Amino acid sequence: MKLPRPLPLAFALATLFGGSAQAQNLVQMYEAARGYDAGYQSAKAQYEASIAKADQATAAILPTVNAAAGYSQTQFNNKTGNNIVIDTSFATENASISASQPLYRPANLATYEQGRKQVDIAKAQLDAVEQDLIVRVSTAYFDVLSAQDNLFLIREQKKAVAEQFESAKRNFEVGTATITDSREAESRYDLILAAEIGAENDLRVKRLALEVVVGKPAAEPKPLARPVVLPAIPLTDDAYWVSQAEVSNPTLRQARLGVDVAKLETAKAYAGNKPTLDLTASYGNTRYPGGNSTSGFYTRTTSGTVGLALNVPIFAGFSVENQIKQTLALEDKAKADLDGVQRNVVQGTRAIFFNVKSGLGQVKALETAEISTKSALDANILGYQVGVRINLDVLNSQSQLYVARRDLDLQRYNVLTNSLKLRQAAGVLKPEDLEQINALLVK
Repeated sequence: MKLPRPLPLAFALATLFGGSAQAQNLVQMYEAARGYDAGYQSAKAQYEASIAKADQATAAILPTVNAAAGYSQTQFNNKTGNNIVIDTSFATENASISASQPLYRPANLATYEQGRKQVDIAKAQLDAVEQDLIVRVSTAYFDVLSAQDNLFLIREQKKAVAEQFESAKRNFEVGTATITDSREAESRYDLILAAEIGAENDLRVKRLALEVVVGKPAAEPKPLARPVVLPAIPLTDDAYWVSQAEVSNPTLRQARLGVDVAKLETAKAYAGNKPTLDLTASYGNTRYPGGNSTSGFYTRTTSGTVGLALNVPIFAGFSVENQIKQTLALEDKAKADLDGVQRNVVQGTRAIFFNVKSGLGQVKALETAEISTKSALDANILGYQVGVRINLDVLNSQSQLYVARRDLDLQRYNVLTNSLKLRQAAGVLKPEDLEQINALLVK
């Protein structure tokens, strides 16, 4: 009997699942998810709404101009001492324009600055959602590949277990094995069948999760091409990535901006005790085409004014003082929230850094294990050919090789997704970072 050589796992999976002609790479799936994901679309709309709201706040420091026009008809009934009634009527036409420019309104200025900060907060939220989408798509993508690897491995193991079962039955029939050996082999076969059902369902669930993220039915990811060479990851030390996170992490940026907004809210509260000063101007024209109550001739009156309007608050029932207390407390809350977010970001960045570093070490160890198990398989095949090994030994050795390859690929998937998570924690993750991973996939 001529034994088949073990296929590379990526090629075997492509054969098992219908090839990669209909498959999509990681960048294609991310682009699909970007146009489909509800969370990303919501954050994008919020960002656009925040820009419009900030523009509304700008109106508080710009001049206001109003125009008005009117027409009225007036009628007088004058009764003399001789009971003679004299009816008099006249029309009034007027038009005016007025303008006002705030000169000193600290509350309006704080509102304007808050609007700018809210735009920055919305941008940070959009960045966070975009980075989270990159990680979610990548995680779901490699989860499917990992589930495919596991199903393929179980099916290969089933071949070895089935061979053991058949061998135990033959040996029992000829009297060289006990019923116990046969029952144990049957039990192992039943267990591998159950494991296969579980692996098939796990793959089905992982596919559904990927479809939910990218919005495409029957999403088929492309596997890693062979040989796999992971891209270089700049792992200097955790302090480097922590310093990056303290500057760029979008969640931390939001918390810092939240403190700024709280301080501006306090400034608005203090402004309640400050005077306001506006520059005002108006110009008006009033006409009486047929005269008025004092004159029967055409009359026209024009007026123009320019001035300053000063308003000095004196007492408002302690509402301003209590508002100041409230905003100061909220400012302290925002600072405490910032401290909590900063600690979590630092801890999370360090944790994912060491996960990536550990993962790279495990990849190297598993690459060595793959070489040794491949050598063991070659030795078993040679032993089988010269008659010192049986078919079952070869199948078991081949199964061990697939276990090593599955574990190696799983660790590679983890390193790739964790490298994205590390960039996410540092706040520097961009869609362009997927190109490096995309280059590792089957074309």
